[in-house]
Amino acid sequence: MSNMQTLRFYVTPSHNCSYLPNQKAKTLFVDPQKRVTNETYSQLSELGFRRSGGHIYRPHCEGCQACQSIRIPVADFKPSKSQRRILNKNRDLKVLRKFPMMDREYFALYQDYIDKRHADGDMYPPTPEQFNQFLVEGVLDSWFYEFRNANNRLLAVAVTDHLNQDMSALYTFYAPDEESRSLGTFAILWQIEEAKRRGMHYLYLGYWVKSCRKMNYKTAFKPLELLIDGHWTHFRSE
Repeated sequence: MSNMQTLRFYVTPSHNCSYLPNQKAKTLFVDPQKRVTNETYSQLSELGFRRSGGHIYRPHCEGCQACQSIRIPVADFKPSKSQRRILNKNRDLKVLRKFPMMDREYFALYQDYIDKRHADGDMYPPTPEQFNQFLVEGVLDSWFYEFRNANNRLLAVAVTDHLNQDMSALYTFYAPDEESRSLGTFAILWQIEEAKRRGMHYLYLGYWVKSCRKMNYKTAFKPLELLIDGHWTHFRSE
């Protein structure tokens, strides 16, 4: 069992950046052979690390600070007018908490989501092995939150890590044919409320890259904090 004093870190070779075209990136990651406690994972999240399956990592690029960790102080969050409409539109959904697993229903929804929303990304084409490695392996205090309608149809799954005093919104996949519900936004709003209900301090949203259009949605949740030069700073929109 590793703690912050005994962890080993490794840096990947340069690879194509997932967010910025024509850019190279490096990643700093925790030794995947070491078992990390939830206490240590919570401390790493405070330092800007993120989890993907069994890997805990953060960007480690020379001369580039484009990727910035972002989080929401849930006690201070107040939904905007449009966000309140999204909450009202989805009040018919029930939410169930399940232990992460690979099953046909989850993968069918995930496959449909990737095929129709992210066919240009590095997770295409989706496979059961990829799903398992990305969302099931390496879980600590992690959960699948199912969002189902009155007919019990699975519309969305929010994959969430519970830290010591915070929550981390790891990934959400949802039915692409239910665009009017704004399920991605609703999942974040629901997780904010769940974190608040549990007395948590923050909901982590991963990384934000200012020039990456697909990440613009994250700045719609206010107030926000960004990790800049090792310090969490209030986000101010221009």
